[in-house]
Amino acid sequence: MHWLGRRRLLVLALICFFWTGLIFLGHFLPTTPFLSAPWRGEQSFEDLLRREGRKTAPPRDFVFLGLDQSTLQLPPLAPEEVAGNRAFQLLTERPFPWSREVWALLLDRLFGAGARLVIFDLLFNPPNDGDPAFHAALDRYHDKVVLGANFDTENALQAVTPNDALIPPPQLQDDRVGFVNFWPDTIDGKTRAAIYRVTDRQLVGLPAHPSEQVYESLSARALAKIGRGNDVPRDFRGHMIRFSAPDAFQARPLYEVFDPKLWHANYADGAFFKDKIVVVGPSAQVMHDVVDTPMSPTTLGPVLHLQAMAAALGHEFLQPTPPKVELALVGTAGLIAWSLVAFLRRPLLCVGALVVITATYLGTARLFYDKTGLLLLTVPVLSALVLSGSFSLGFEYALERLEKLRTRRTLERYVSKNLVREILENPDSYYSTLRGVRVPVTILFSDLIGFTTLAEKADPEALVAQLNEYLTRMTSVIFGGGGTLDKFIGDAIMAVWGNVRSLGMAQDAKNCARAALGMRRELRQLNQRWRDEGRMGLGMGIGINQGEVIVGNIGSQERMDPTVIGDSVNLASRLEGLTRIYGVDILVGATAAELVREEFHLRSVARVQVKGKTKPVEVFTFVGARDEEVDPEFLKWLETYEEGLEKFRTRDFIEAKILFSRFLEFYPDDLLAKMYLARSLDYEQAPPDEAWEAVEVFEKK
Repeated sequence: MHWLGRRRLLVLALICFFWTGLIFLGHFLPTTPFLSAPWRGEQSFEDLLRREGRKTAPPRDFVFLGLDQSTLQLPPLAPEEVAGNRAFQLLTERPFPWSREVWALLLDRLFGAGARLVIFDLLFNPPNDGDPAFHAALDRYHDKVVLGANFDTENALQAVTPNDALIPPPQLQDDRVGFVNFWPDTIDGKTRAAIYRVTDRQLVGLPAHPSEQVYESLSARALAKIGRGNDVPRDFRGHMIRFSAPDAFQARPLYEVFDPKLWHANYADGAFFKDKIVVVGPSAQVMHDVVDTPMSPTTLGPVLHLQAMAAALGHEFLQPTPPKVELALVGTAGLIAWSLVAFLRRPLLCVGALVVITATYLGTARLFYDKTGLLLLTVPVLSALVLSGSFSLGFEYALERLEKLRTRRTLERYVSKNLVREILENPDSYYSTLRGVRVPVTILFSDLIGFTTLAEKADPEALVAQLNEYLTRMTSVIFGGGGTLDKFIGDAIMAVWGNVRSLGMAQDAKNCARAALGMRRELRQLNQRWRDEGRMGLGMGIGINQGEVIVGNIGSQERMDPTVIGDSVNLASRLEGLTRIYGVDILVGATAAELVREEFHLRSVARVQVKGKTKPVEVFTFVGARDEEVDPEFLKWLETYEEGLEKFRTRDFIEAKILFSRFLEFYPDDLLAKMYLARSLDYEQAPPDEAWEAVEVFEKK
C-alpha cells in the first residue's frame, strides 16, 4: 500500500497508457474484434450523425418519376382512354419492359412541357422494339438526356451499356451515358460515398497510366448537362456525401404523365415540369433497385443518384478525421484522463469532469458535422477517455480505502493524546468522576458529511492533513468554549460540558451552543479555503442535548475509557443523525433549547420520537446568537414559519399551507418550509387520524 501511494502518479499513468494503447492497436489491427470494437463503433456513430445531423437541402427542381406498382400494373382504364392514347396502348400491350417508343413519347411529353433534363436510371442493353423511335428522340434531345450504364461486378466488371441501336459505340464515351454504380463499404455493405469518375484501370485494380480511359457517373453526366460540371469532383476516389432527408425525393407514378386527367390535375398541364431535372427509374420493390445506406436499408437507386447530385451541387461532402489527427486525439484523451484523476484528487468532481468533457466532445462532433462536414473521431477518443478515467478512479478508490484504514489507526492515537491532555489540564475535578457519578451535562455530537467521499479520492497525506486540520479547529472551538473532548469516533466528535467542571446547567448549555455556532463558522472558513485550493469541501451535522448522565471510567481491565453514558447521550447522538433528515446542520433538544433561548435565536424543527424513546421531544435549530449579526428580515419571516408550524400541529392545514407558502415566497429554497408545505397539502387532502400529534417516529438510529 505504501509503495502504491508513493508511486501513485506512475500507476495512474500506466493505467491510462494501457487503455490508450489498446485503442491505438485497434487502429492498426482492424480485424481483431476486441481491439477494433471502438473503431467499428465509430462508423455506427457517424451513421447516427448522418441520420440526426444536418441534411443536404434537396434542390427544388429535382423530380423523380418512378416505375411504381401502379405504373407496372395500370389502374383500370376505359377503352376510349386507351384507344386515344398511344402511350397507354404501349403500356398495356405487354408487361414491362415495354416498347421503347414509350420513352420517346415520355421525352416529347416532358421536353414539350419545358423540362430541363431527363435522366434514365435504366439499362437499355438488349435490343427492343421501339429502339428507332427512342434513338430518334435521343438525338433530338441530345443535350438534355442521360442514360445509365452499369459495370457488372459479378462478371469481371463487364460494362452493360445502351445497345448500339440507341447510342453508337463506344457508349461510355458518349456524353449521354454515365455509369450507375455505387460501391458499398466492404465491412457492412452500406453505401456512404459516391464515385463520380473512374478509370478502366482502376476498375480492375491496376495503377494509373496515361493511357487509361476515364468514365463518368450518371450524376456527373447529368450535372455537366445542366452546366454544373465544375461542381463534380475531378478525382477518382469515393466522396462521402451528406445525405438529404430520406423522404426528400418522393417518387411520382410515371403513368400519370400520360394520363390527361392527372396531367392536368397534378402537373398543371405540364407547367410543373418547367425547368425541372427529371430522373426516371424503378420505385417498385419488385424491381429490386434498392441500396443499403445509413439513412435506410431500402434507399431507391434513383434517389441515391439524386442524393449524389444534390451533394455535389451543394458541395456537401463529408471528410474523415486525418489518421495522424485521430491518433493524436486518442493520445490526448488518455492524457486528459490521467491529468484529471492525478491532480484533481476529487472523485465526484473527476466523474463530473469526465461527463462534461464527454458531453462537450459529443456536442463538438455534432457541431463539426453540421457546420463543416468533418467526421470528428469520437468513439475511440471517448473510449480512451472513459476507460482510462474509470479504471484510474477505481485504483484511487482502492488506494484510498486502504489509506482510510491507516488513517483511522492514526486517529485513534490522536484521540488518546487529546484525552490525556484534557485529563492533565483538569486533574482534580476529572479524577473525582472516575468512580461514577450522576451529573447534569450538555452533550454535543458532530459528524462530517462528505468525509467518505473525500476518503475515497484524496491523497493519503493530504487526507490526514485535511482531517487533522478540521479536528484541530473543531477541538480548539470546543476547548475555547470550556468543553471536554470525550472522544473521536472515526471522523465524529463527542464533546461534553459539565462533566469535568460545571458552570451551571444554563451556562454549560450556552457554552455548548456557542461552541456549535463556532464550529459552524470554522467549517465555513475551512471549506472556503479548501475550495480555493481545489480541495473538496465538507458538511457537518451537530446534535445537542442536555440531561443527567453517568460519568465514570467505563471499560475492561485491559482498557478503560473515561466517558459519559445514559439516555441523554443517546438522544444527542440521535439528534445529530436527524440533521440529514431535516436539512439543518444543528439540532437541539428541548431541555437545552429552554436553557439557551434568552441568548440565541431558535427555530422550531419538529416533534420527534427517536429509537429507544417512548415519549416525543421537541427539537430546534440555531439561527444565531442574539448578540451576533443575524438577518432581521429572516427573523421577521421566521415568525410566519413558526405560526404556520403551530397551525400545522393544531390540524389547521389550510392556514398552515398559506403561511408556509408565504414564507417560501421570500425563501424558496428553505427545506423545512417546503417539507411542511408538502405535508400540509397531503393532510389537507387526507387528514390524519384523531390520535395524530404531529410527532415523527424514527425506528432506526
